[in-house]
Amino acid sequence: WELSASHVKRHAIAATKVDVEDNSGEHAHRHLSDIATIVEASTLDDEIKRTSMRIFTRLADAEAAAHRMTREEIHFHEVGAIDSIVDIVGAATALHLMGIQEVYASPIPAGRGFVKCAHGLMPLPAPGTMELLKGVPIEPSDIEKELVTPTGAAIIATVACGFGAIPRMTVDAIGYGAGGRDLEAQPNMLRALIGTKTGDGGSGVADSITIVQTNIDD
Repeated sequence: WELSASHVKRHAIAATKVDVEDNSGEHAHRHLSDIATIVEASTLDDEIKRTSMRIFTRLADAEAAAHRMTREEIHFHEVGAIDSIVDIVGAATALHLMGIQEVYASPIPAGRGFVKCAHGLMPLPAPGTMELLKGVPIEPSDIEKELVTPTGAAIIATVACGFGAIPRMTVDAIGYGAGGRDLEAQPNMLRALIGTKTGDGGSGVADSITIVQTNIDD
């Protein structure tokens, strides 16, 4: 496989679009154990391997729940392809190389309509994606497109430690990644802010603090 990056604009905002070009010519349907073998056989840092497998395992569990199968029975179709493996391992590698300690995200946009995949016609968000978004705040959208893929949902649901408003932080760097479609309703991109926490480091949501008190007599 090869990575290529190009400069594009989405609603006049400059962004980088990264494509994974699969040169293998294969269309493999892999099990979780197959992907684990690929990851473990790599020369990547152990932390990257652990993060990657946490994402893949969460994805397998979500697909298993959606199709009422076991984790071991799940065949990764689109997600088992080379480009999706590179997406997930690449995200884990990026977090490691940049020294990211915590990830916070905005609520996830839920598109509407249907998408055609290996299993047939699926409602949006796809069943596996919805399983991944359990416990994650989502926002409604009238856009009839797939705004969050299973791969994207698996990554953010695994690595994010909070969802909501931008946390108190000093921003050091900003990046814009473009999606393949140029949506009419809104810019199709992901914005990443990298910086340092300030103040209490909260994510915009008040923390719950439990105080245990007792009186000690004699």
